Amino acid sequence: MNLTLTTLLLGGSLMVSTLASAATASYQYCSTSGCRTGGSATVISSYAKTKYPVVLAHGMGGFTTIAGAMEYFYGIGSDLTANGAKVYETQVASFDSSYIRGEQLLNQVQQIVAITGSPKVNLIGHSQGTIDSRYVAGVRPDLVASVTGVGGPNLGSPVADVIKSASQIPYIGPALTPVITGGINAFFSLLDLSSGQRYSQSSLNGLNQLTSSGSAAYNTQFPAGLPQSTTPCASGQAVVNGIRFYSWSGTSHLTNALDISDPFMLLTGALIPSANDGLVGQCSSHLGQVIRDDYPQNHLDEVNLVFGLVNAFATSPVTLFRQQANRLQLAGL
Repeated sequence: MNLTLTTLLLGGSLMVSTLASAATASYQYCSTSGCRTGGSATVISSYAKTKYPVVLAHGMGGFTTIAGAMEYFYGIGSDLTANGAKVYETQVASFDSSYIRGEQLLNQVQQIVAITGSPKVNLIGHSQGTIDSRYVAGVRPDLVASVTGVGGPNLGSPVADVIKSASQIPYIGPALTPVITGGINAFFSLLDLSSGQRYSQSSLNGLNQLTSSGSAAYNTQFPAGLPQSTTPCASGQAVVNGIRFYSWSGTSHLTNALDISDPFMLLTGALIPSANDGLVGQCSSHLGQVIRDDYPQNHLDEVNLVFGLVNAFATSPVTLFRQQANRLQLAGL
């Protein structure tokens, strides 16, 4: 037989054999009621295979999935799974303080540790999910190998301060605040139900958490990984109590003409007097080792929302999460 033909046939057989034996793995959606399969992916590499499970924690107004059609960490769980990671996407109350949300997250971390037999997890939180993750690391450091903050408002957000001030306008504020917060709480309670979750909501507690004063009080209790220097935009301590801390964030607003949320990012970003991603200031996002704080992404882009409509000329958020998993792998985590 012709040598070239033989090589092609052998190569084809090998490819078929490899595809046939390729492993399929699933990632999980977790809440206080337990964990369920979120989706599956064919494992194509071990690039993101960490020692400890990767646990994704959503931000304010967040969810795991809306009626199975829209993921918060859009395409990220499946990509990490395809590259060898064991992934759990958690769901806590969409709106509440990080004391409450942190306890809910801790409950799920304990479930994940029990399910997997792993003694620790790698927490990756977006926005308020960063604050929740810091809570878990603070009260149960034995369960946490690392905390990564993505667009985390560690010093609070001026947007929350502005909204808080508006709620205190005489006559108008006290009258409208219960109506607005009640509507938000009701909507997100229904949103949670669409994903099979049942949580009480408190948008007012969530707002207070992210004000500058609320964040300052929280940070006195959970300072690990925060910059201790008076220098603006300093990095935090990379390792505290054996836990590694990392962070990254963006500083753009309008990134994709098809994304209807971009104008909102531009509007809220105008309320922040420094470089920001539309909701969180560049310096506020700093936690532990700062990987980068000026990606051309806005706050929703950081988790590949909405439906992956992000900056087509920049590194994909999915790639950044995959690279972080590899970074954790190389650190022995």
